[in-house]
Amino acid sequence: MTTMTTMPPSRPATDAHVALAERVRRYIHDHVAEPLPLERLAREARVSPAHLQRTFTRVVGLSPRRYQEQRRVGALKHALREGSTVSRATYDAGFASGRRVYETAADVLGMTPGAYRRRGAGQTIHYTAVPTSLGLLLVAVTERGVCTVSLGDDESALVDALRGEFSGAELTRSTDARARLVDAVVAHVEGRATSHDVPLDVRATAFQWQVWRALQEIPEGATRSYQAVAQQLGRPTAARAVARACASNRIAVLIPCHRVVRGDGALGGYRWGIARKAALLSREGARPDL
Repeated sequence: MTTMTTMPPSRPATDAHVALAERVRRYIHDHVAEPLPLERLAREARVSPAHLQRTFTRVVGLSPRRYQEQRRVGALKHALREGSTVSRATYDAGFASGRRVYETAADVLGMTPGAYRRRGAGQTIHYTAVPTSLGLLLVAVTERGVCTVSLGDDESALVDALRGEFSGAELTRSTDARARLVDAVVAHVEGRATSHDVPLDVRATAFQWQVWRALQEIPEGATRSYQAVAQQLGRPTAARAVARACASNRIAVLIPCHRVVRGDGALGGYRWGIARKAALLSREGARPDL
């Protein structure tokens, strides 16, 4: 089950902090496959480990260790897409062991590296589509949790999109698709959810998950601007990246990207249609908090 944590507000970074973080970020890029303990990075940057840890995390939104892991997972994904074996891709990306790559990458890929290489081949995804007040709701689940929640008007179009995302998986239409999870998602859509504890099985980068965690912290009845979310993450210049992370969200309502609007109060985009976004916000009695 994916666990959400609350992130403390961050103070804006100074130009010197940004420059320091950028130097260290480039160094990590150039040595991503090597062991990079904090002490080594601090020596290269000529600052104390504690100062580097605080500054890098404030500017980038990730600790140096987590940032290097994200870069390694990116290299792993690229190699797997290019047809490399899992063992070779693991070695080239700098993971010390197969166990470590499965512990780290599975959380980001939403499946094991081998399954990712096969585009979900070997996985069975159960899905169902049910009518709601916002149109058809498609819920797809794996053995680990909900992997897709989408809204639309045509079931075949929703299934085609699901198939495009998991082209190697076996898709099975079920009358219940694990009824408890479907009921929980419907409750969120209809505004009567009593619990937010729904297990998710979602592929995402570390930054996307940071954004999505921030979205889940927005209380029902409130909204945030893309800029406000970026500032909360300690990355005040990353409003566009936040918007892209919102657009990449494939879990409608459970990850409430509908609560993020433009800085001028306009609704902005929504993957499942502006009318649905407006309806969700109206149902929640949203009050802008930009």
